[in-house]
Amino acid sequence: VVSVVVNYHRSATAAEEVVKAVRGAGGEADAMGADVSDDTQVRGLMDAVQKRHGRLDYLINNAGWSTRVPHAEMEALTDEIWEKTLRTNLHGPFSCVRAAAALLRESPGGAIVNIASMAAIHGRGSSMVYAASKGGLLTMTRSLARVFAPAVRVNAVAPGLIRTGFAGWGEDQCVAVENITPLRRLPTVEDIAETALFLAMKARSITGETVWVDGGFSRLGA
Repeated sequence: VVSVVVNYHRSATAAEEVVKAVRGAGGEADAMGADVSDDTQVRGLMDAVQKRHGRLDYLINNAGWSTRVPHAEMEALTDEIWEKTLRTNLHGPFSCVRAAAALLRESPGGAIVNIASMAAIHGRGSSMVYAASKGGLLTMTRSLARVFAPAVRVNAVAPGLIRTGFAGWGEDQCVAVENITPLRRLPTVEDIAETALFLAMKARSITGETVWVDGGFSRLGA
């Protein structure tokens, strides 16, 4: 039986919906609250996972935060936005990996999947610091893959724009990007989940890699 721990910060209702879906599919699931930008809370989360389940096979670092700041408006990119973005998007995954390292190394076939963004290589996206945080996450993915090999595989998924409303992207922007994407289709949440699942559970000979799930935008261009 698959057991899933769904971490949340403020979205308790959404986390419980995921828990219900997992249980409805025959699995086991729990929702646990922790702010990944807070190392104390992260270590508490991993302690709770160990006490309840005794093991951790796969870690998916999916937490992210951003607010839209035009890249040319550098004065609008305040220290508060800069620090919150980096603490959530870059320090957060590192903190989770560090706290989970011992558990993951004890699990045969353990894996880490970091959720990045196509902004990591385009220098675009909701803000300059958001792009920088995701670029840093890709570099850190490769560093972690070296550190954890051969016991634990570490890979990343880099999604394109998705219709989730993240960072305030509206339908007009989604349509504009979709129209210049080679596949003329934006990725979905399900696309990202399936790719992360593949990297975690199936990709036994892949580590240090980034899979671009953006309809060909990053590799083929607009």
